[in-house]
Formats: sequence, structure tokens, C-alpha cells
Amino acid sequence: MTVRQSWQIYEGAILNPALASALAAFVEKGYHGSSMREVAAGAGLSVPGLYHHYPSKQALLVGITESAMDELLDRSRRAEEEAGPAPTDRFAAVVQSLLLFHIHRRDVAFICSTEIRSLEPAHRVAYVAKRDEQQRMLDAIVADGVRSGDFDTAHPMDASRAVTTMCVGVASWYRPDGALSPEELVTIYLDIAQRIVGA
Repeated sequence: MTVRQSWQIYEGAILNPALASALAAFVEKGYHGSSMREVAAGAGLSVPGLYHHYPSKQALLVGITESAMDELLDRSRRAEEEAGPAPTDRFAAVVQSLLLFHIHRRDVAFICSTEIRSLEPAHRVAYVAKRDEQQRMLDAIVADGVRSGDFDTAHPMDASRAVTTMCVGVASWYRPDGALSPEELVTIYLDIAQRIVGA
């Protein structure tokens, strides 16, 4: 029986060697500046071996973005489920989940944000659908909080989007050797998020 780790804990690799190598190349050189040969070398594979599993560079990008969104949605769903019914607790848990993901998976989150333009139309639609699902999760929590009187904002959907944008933005600047630890950053940003929705 497989035991899933807590949604708050980030340990071990989530990407196989080929996708991890592609991620490193895309972060360093961008999607269009990276080659299949470089990705294969970074993964310890022959070029034909890489093509056997990923027939194109687009397939690598899709593999990275799908893995990222699947993990984020899974962690956020579990965070909300474990928080219980109160909108304030659900909001805190999902915001923490968003922040932790964009701290600990900052490279993959950065590529998802910057290389969405490089996804082919059908893949972009699929990615945006998952991103929208994540946003609707937070939208629903904020709407519930306004109805219950726990949140005081005249613009719940805009407040929800502002919170998500703030959390996503962490991936572009956070560094492990920076001034804030993950715990400190989550505490500060959760306070800001709660103020945005009028908690």
C-alpha cells in the first residue's frame, strides 16, 4: 500500500530524468533555445532513447506542465479537504498550498508561466483548463466566506485572482538562500492574502 505524503511536505523528485533535464534546459535557455540533444545528454540518454519516450520537444513541455498542474491540484484539493468546512480554514489551507508549491517547485512553476506561449493550441487549452480549475477552487472559497460573513470584500472574484497572482509570483523571485524561510514567507503572505479578502 502506497502512503501519500502530506500536501505540505516536498520531498523527492516528481519529474523523471528526461523531464528534469528538459526543465533545467528550459530554465537556462528557454524552450526555443534548448535542443533535444542537450536534454538527452542531461538525462544520461541517447538521442534515440529520448525520442522513444518523448517524440518531440513539445512532448517534454507538455509532460512538465501536466505534471506541475496535476501535483498542484492534488495538493490543493487535499489541503481544502483536510481544512474542514469553515471558509477561513479552507482559504488558509489552499493559500498555503499555493505558496508552498511556488516556493518548492519554483522552476517548474516559472516554466509553466513563461512557456505557456510555447504550448501548441490543444495543449494550451488543456493547461489553461487545469489552471482555471485551481482558480475556481479559491473563487468558491472566497464566495463562501463572503456569504458566511467571514470575509468582507465588495469584489470577491477580483480579490481571489489577486491572491492567486501574488502566490504565483513567488516563483519568480524566491530563493532558498534569501532573507525569508519558506515558513516565514508563508506566514507573511497568508496575512496579506487574508487582508485582501477582508478576513
